[in-house]
Amino acid sequence: MNNKKVGLSDTMKAKTEPKTFIRNPINGTKFTLAVSSAKGGVGKSTFAANLALALKKINLNVGILDADIYGPSLPKLFSISVKPESDGQNLTPINKFGIQCMSIGFLTDEQTPMIWRGPMVISAIKTFTQKVKWNNLDIVIIDMPPGTGDTQLTFAQEIKVDGAIIISTPQELALQDVKRGIRMFEKLKTNIIGLVDNMSYFIGDDSKKYPIFGEGGVEKTAKEFKIEFLGEIPINIDVGKSNDDGIPIVEDNPDHEISKIYIKFAEKIKRYFFNNVQSY
Repeated sequence: MNNKKVGLSDTMKAKTEPKTFIRNPINGTKFTLAVSSAKGGVGKSTFAANLALALKKINLNVGILDADIYGPSLPKLFSISVKPESDGQNLTPINKFGIQCMSIGFLTDEQTPMIWRGPMVISAIKTFTQKVKWNNLDIVIIDMPPGTGDTQLTFAQEIKVDGAIIISTPQELALQDVKRGIRMFEKLKTNIIGLVDNMSYFIGDDSKKYPIFGEGGVEKTAKEFKIEFLGEIPINIDVGKSNDDGIPIVEDNPDHEISKIYIKFAEKIKRYFFNNVQSY
């Protein structure tokens, strides 16, 4: 009698290990950048939106694809309430603030829940990557959903993702998921450009620094996995207000201290892609 115990890792191995996937670039784009967190509520969508705007401000043609099917944020962040045009075969991205935008939220009512199983999510992602007329983009940013599920696997296995940035707060609970995300990207042979420490601290009225989610955890994790630590973004009330107004901080106030941080991130990303990665 065979008494070998089969664990979860054995049953899932064939589904998650990269084999002979054919990864294709997204038509109309040079580079694809995934912005991930693996954990919800750490400011990933805010980062993706502001990074897109910062890249535009340093003279790149940029698009953003909101790949969070269950919880799309782009319609609110960019105050977009119209539907994209279609020729019956392809969708045309909506242009806002000089950014080409696409989201499932453009196609559904704001309060309609997406009660979809995995195959429907995968079908939607394939529509957004194969049937959207992206126009001459230097970089398309993919705002990934939390977790390590169907959407992440679809991108990693079928789309040529040129790099990923992982966003986290320094809280240990968030970092546990970040470590899972790092291992996922490593398994799927996607290069991680670096980690970002978001909502890392705030400055009180007394001018003191308060690291309310802990301190140094993201940088420590970057060192643990030998990944570049890209930097910190503090909590600032102006960021939340700009999001609620539908004009992200980089667009709303380019001279704001937070906007300047995003510009520095954008310059790093531009150097990474155009100095180190061969375009198509």
